[in-house]
Amino acid sequence: MGITLRPLGPTIGAEVEGLDMSQPLSDQDRHSVEQALLRHQVLFFRDQRITAAEHVSFAARFGDLHRHPIYPHVDQHPELLLIDTDITDVRDNAIWHTDVTFLAAPAMGSVLAARQVPAYGGDTLWANGVAAFEALSAPLQGLLDGLSATHELTKSFPTERFGSTPAALERYEKARKDHPPLSHPVVRTHPATGRKGLFVNEGFTTRINELEAKESEALLAFLFQHVSRPEFTVRWQWKVNDVAFWDNRITQHYAIDDYRPARRVMHRATILGDVPF
Repeated sequence: MGITLRPLGPTIGAEVEGLDMSQPLSDQDRHSVEQALLRHQVLFFRDQRITAAEHVSFAARFGDLHRHPIYPHVDQHPELLLIDTDITDVRDNAIWHTDVTFLAAPAMGSVLAARQVPAYGGDTLWANGVAAFEALSAPLQGLLDGLSATHELTKSFPTERFGSTPAALERYEKARKDHPPLSHPVVRTHPATGRKGLFVNEGFTTRINELEAKESEALLAFLFQHVSRPEFTVRWQWKVNDVAFWDNRITQHYAIDDYRPARRVMHRATILGDVPF
């Protein structure tokens, strides 16, 4: 009968009903999900009792999958990132960020499944970078469009937290060597819609290249605060077996770290994208 959508706000977010991710995704449903993603930026699916293999299979219908250079992965599924507070310090998720912008071709999207959640707390917020850009004045839009910014893996993954043992340090140093700082446009054009959105994030962006250091610091601080305004965001309260699928090209997200010492376990498949322009 096809999927149905329940928008969660005027700028971002919709809940999807009528799709069972444990079953192979038909071409028609794949197209419907893709179009819904372009329209709402982040989609939420309740009560998806999927295995790790089914999770990988669903995400792979939208593109090749990334293998994270630092985070651990689910056993027998190297494409499935394991975010487990009993294993990894996840403070880097409790900041507004866009996934893996330290790559030359950052992620198109991510599919995140809740495996264990606290009794309360642990919500995630997403922000719409297009809405944030379009809310800026025309002179500021003109200034930003055409500028570039540096993105660095080490900003969210510092040595002191991810190189604490010899084995971890070896893995960390390899990741750092394989992913040197690189530049992306401050304003990205969405390859499917043609709309422009902010593409700087507090997790990985270190400076705007064309500006003096203090100018860059001040402007980035403003943009980081601006994109998180409530009218550009949606907040999701997780239940076990929930799945979120977001367009990483034009959104940011923030996983609220307010539930310790409770445990939170999430699995994430990250779909590779293209070079921003």
